[in-house]
Amino acid sequence: MVDRETFIFPLNTVLFPEGVLPLKVFEQRYIEMTKACLRDSRPFGVCRIREGREVGSAAVPEPVGCFAAIESWDMPQPNLFHLVARGGDRFRIREMRVAPNHLISASVEPIPADRAAPGVDRLCREVLQAIIGKVGAEHFPAPARLDDAAWVGFRLAEVLPLEARAKQELLEITDAAARLVQLRALLVQHGLAEQRSDE
Repeated sequence: MVDRETFIFPLNTVLFPEGVLPLKVFEQRYIEMTKACLRDSRPFGVCRIREGREVGSAAVPEPVGCFAAIESWDMPQPNLFHLVARGGDRFRIREMRVAPNHLISASVEPIPADRAAPGVDRLCREVLQAIIGKVGAEHFPAPARLDDAAWVGFRLAEVLPLEARAKQELLEITDAAARLVQLRALLVQHGLAEQRSDE
């Protein structure tokens, strides 16, 4: 099923479901987008930039992104919004249009939630648990669901120091167990954790 028209906000970042995204909005096209989303209580779409820049002409977004619902906002001065948005479901762009002011809108198809996984990779869970213990649980969506493979995978993907392209690949995976397999390999490859012989 193709969803209704969605504004697309291309950024040099990857937003994951339930992730928090603070934004400073100052370009006129995105101020207009923000006002429309607040007025209609609708989310906008966040996509990583494939080609181009965040400011100026419309960038080329990745085809898979994440809905972002505005949770709080402030306008400290005219033509400047401070937003905090929360990641929702993922989507795939089906058809895209660029307005004269370079604001992108698209017909998008929601991507179903991950296929359920029978368990959570122990190494991934322990690394995430250690990170939560170090930086504080308040920096993660509550309640913590360390027995949920999708939750663990998305949280690890957003906090690990990975290139945006790797994060995009992790976002696009629709099998929670497969995402953890890839994350485990990345943990070992980057020396962030040692491979255990008993797992």
